[in-house]
Amino acid sequence: MGTRPEDDGTAAFDPAAHTAPQPISERPAAPELDEDLEPGRRIDDFDLLLELGHGAFATVFLARQRSMQRLVAVKISTDHGTEPQTLAQLDHESIVRVYDQRVLPDRGLKLLYMQYVPGGTLAAVLKRVRATAPQRRGGQLLLDAVDEALAEKGEIPTSGTRARDEIANLSWPETVAWLGRRLAGALDYAERRGVLHRDIKPANVLLSAYAAPKLADFNISFSDHVAGSSPVAYFGGSLAYMSPEHLEASHPQLPGTVDDLDTRSDIYALGVMLWELLAGHRPFPPIEAKDARTSVAQLLALRRRPIASRFLDDLPADCPASLRRVLLTCLAPQRTDRWANGAELAQQFELCLDARARDLVDAPEPGHRFGGPLWPIPILAIAIAVPNVAAAGYNYHYNKTLIVSKLTPEAQQSFHDVARVLYPLAIAVATILILYTSRHLIRISVGLHRGRKYPDATLTRARIDALRLGNRVAEIAFVFWVLGGVVFPIMLNLVAGGVPHGTYAHFLLSLVVCGAVALAYPYFAITWYVVRFLYPIFLAHGRSDAADVEHLRRLARHTGFYLTVAAAVPLVGVTGITFLPTSDIDAIIGAVRILCVGGIIGFVLAYVSYGVIEKDLQALERVAAASRADTA
Repeated sequence: MGTRPEDDGTAAFDPAAHTAPQPISERPAAPELDEDLEPGRRIDDFDLLLELGHGAFATVFLARQRSMQRLVAVKISTDHGTEPQTLAQLDHESIVRVYDQRVLPDRGLKLLYMQYVPGGTLAAVLKRVRATAPQRRGGQLLLDAVDEALAEKGEIPTSGTRARDEIANLSWPETVAWLGRRLAGALDYAERRGVLHRDIKPANVLLSAYAAPKLADFNISFSDHVAGSSPVAYFGGSLAYMSPEHLEASHPQLPGTVDDLDTRSDIYALGVMLWELLAGHRPFPPIEAKDARTSVAQLLALRRRPIASRFLDDLPADCPASLRRVLLTCLAPQRTDRWANGAELAQQFELCLDARARDLVDAPEPGHRFGGPLWPIPILAIAIAVPNVAAAGYNYHYNKTLIVSKLTPEAQQSFHDVARVLYPLAIAVATILILYTSRHLIRISVGLHRGRKYPDATLTRARIDALRLGNRVAEIAFVFWVLGGVVFPIMLNLVAGGVPHGTYAHFLLSLVVCGAVALAYPYFAITWYVVRFLYPIFLAHGRSDAADVEHLRRLARHTGFYLTVAAAVPLVGVTGITFLPTSDIDAIIGAVRILCVGGIIGFVLAYVSYGVIEKDLQALERVAAASRADTA
């Protein structure tokens, strides 16, 4: 399994063995392991080949299991209590596979044998990080640490594989996110089966020959005694990586208990470890204390405060804003402010690995969202208003030229009166409906920007509503143009005392053209806003799921449809001329020319927007789909 130094007063707690802490003075001394346990000896079914590491309560050997003819890692400890049976049922690519255990009553020993992982631990990687200048760190550093561990065990390092090539091309922050992505997935898998780790640290993360991380020691070490007065003797964990609630629960004079710990405590410890890998040191100042209880008190005081700004400055210059945000959320003093579970955290790390997606959620330039989530709304208002006002102008001119100019002067005045009332009224009502449709999205996005918290169900609804917003606004605009095509002739008939029946074809043609303009062009502006600003705000505060994947794909299909509509606008204008009487063509040719030129310009803008939106949607879908694959 690799060397696992038990630093920082480490022990592990077995909830099946104890329900309440026991005073140190009442605990019996732990018996020593047999002195003849060394490489070259045999114990039970195992030939001990190589000592991989040892700690306060156990020694780990590489061994050959005779009955199965396989290499395993055997952890030999004194027999105290029973290990949780669920550990042997954990079968995840990022968790060391525990095969079984054997108890030797006559020797007072317990043998826990598990998957042999030859690539060393993250503790060795951390040493290499500290010895390497920040600008020289990268994915290759991780591979070099693994190869060194393999060489020490006499194994031939692997090379030329696709997985290793991908790691070698990662920056160091991306490598840390890559490791975090897999470890967070392991925490989620274990949590869904009722298992917490409670002792995450570099020495407990093993590496395969391909540098894939694997969590080890899910509370499988336990001792009834720790020499000295360390409060960690009450149950396991490493002081250097403990969450605030874990530190409080480990101190006998503080009110916290082991029942207060959940997967968010593991997430905190994972955040400390990954920060240490990223920066070369933990995000806390060193402490000096004469005894362990004082150490706990000092650590607790530090961890009840946000991470100091001077430690933020120590992060690598190429650290993405997303990764910094994710780690700071892991390290929130209040567990309610951390990621809710491993699946949510895993998706955030996946986001950090996708350059386009992470720039959507966390803009690399500080001023990219300088005014909060609402600053693009004036731009949106213009983008929505201009096409609709242009369509209204075209509609007015078209009907005036082909219909109204042939009516009596009284009827023409009635047409102008109806238009002055109907157009502004329709625009005002449509605007109110659009704002009403968007009210929840605006309220929640502003609340998140101001630091408010919302339940997962609320954020899920907001994400889906955001992806539907472009369609809804387009539908509102189209419905109003359809209603206009019905109401306007009726009102004109009532006011003017009737219009020629042949003019209804002109109303229909202008309706089709104006409806297409109102559908296509505002849709692209709104969808740009949703994909670039609104949806990423919600994604930064929660995990997308299968519903997001479906709606992202649906939005991509709809965007293609609206691009087709935008392309059809000038074609419809040209086609309409062919249905006009020869005597009317000269009268409308100017309006149609303007429509065609404007339609071509609008299509070019829509096409450029489509290319940007399509790539953004693909990036967001990759992140959402990765999350769905984890929980499938």
